[in-house]
Amino acid sequence: MIVGDLKSLKDIASSIAGYKKVLVLGCGGCVTVCRSGGDAEAHDLAGRLNHPENFPGMPPELAVETIERQCENDLIKSYLKIPESTEAILSLACGAGVQIIADVFEPLPVLPALTTTFMGGADEPGVWREKCHGCGDCLLACTAGICPIALCAKHLLNGPCGGSRAGNCEVSGNIPCAWARIYTRLEKQGKLYLMDEFRAPRDWRKAGHKGPREHRRTGIELIYGEK
Repeated sequence: MIVGDLKSLKDIASSIAGYKKVLVLGCGGCVTVCRSGGDAEAHDLAGRLNHPENFPGMPPELAVETIERQCENDLIKSYLKIPESTEAILSLACGAGVQIIADVFEPLPVLPALTTTFMGGADEPGVWREKCHGCGDCLLACTAGICPIALCAKHLLNGPCGGSRAGNCEVSGNIPCAWARIYTRLEKQGKLYLMDEFRAPRDWRKAGHKGPREHRRTGIELIYGEK
């Protein structure tokens, strides 16, 4: 899932200062799960913003709505109705959601209330940690389900660096060395032979370094028709 963090109240207030009416728009997707951008968070943010002390002049009038996913063009066009006289949208979605909303309602300004941080998962209740970089060529099958691209500070592909000590990364003693974890798990699986396989340098074009990536679902025209 995509994890996002709320920007500072000062930065958010600064971004909407000068507008008379702003729609605070929550997203019911990933950011609801990590409790940074759902309906409850949208109402809470509106309440916190609704104080004159946050603005040099008159605070904007705030309306609050939430849509299931801000990252789907058709869903937004079908179900999201912008209140009359809205001058800007304050989006509590990831960067993808902000951009889709901006495309649909162009030229209405769409401003981010969150900073998109990473793709991760919940290792324990209330704690999300980065797991994936979306590199475009997954190698988890040969690294025991542990991603060295996301979890190794140097993105190493063929074992740990010389800075690894006692199973920890040289960046911090609190960060487990990804390759130490990979070795230990492969040993438990009886697959240490995978450590001997050489992994060639990555083709980073698959990670988006050749321009924005695209995924097309085949057969979608059977539901929505040809375009």
